[in-house]
Amino acid sequence: MAAAPEMRASDGDRDRVAAALREHVAEGRLTIDEFNERLEQVYQSRTYGELARLTYDLPEIDLHRLPAATESVQRPHPARPDDKARSLKGAWSAWAAASGVSWMIWLITTVASGHFIPPWPMWVMGPWGVILLINTIASAGGRSRGGA
Repeated sequence: MAAAPEMRASDGDRDRVAAALREHVAEGRLTIDEFNERLEQVYQSRTYGELARLTYDLPEIDLHRLPAATESVQRPHPARPDDKARSLKGAWSAWAAASGVSWMIWLITTVASGHFIPPWPMWVMGPWGVILLINTIASAGGRSRGGA
């Protein structure tokens, strides 16, 4: 049963239209500028009629096929334990790099200003580091219980 144009659209409806627009860009039917304009309007749309106006000049796309195709690209194989360790190592490396850059910026600005500036890099390092630590501990706990 087709929805009446004046019926309110859900977030899922808007997401499906956005996915269709992305597919049309990938196939060359829309330019990036057209896509950006329409995408902005998608998330401002309230009704099915407003959503339909954004795709009236485009052919129908079977969106039921899209998730299967993207799913195989996103997860070609089950996650292996060494993938998780590599992922954690990468996350800690990113944390260390961002922390180092933050501390260098703080040091340069403190020296250049001639007075002490409170160490704001702690606000970058702290929450991010706590979350990483929790993930690392949780990951290690999963391995020791036979998760890998």
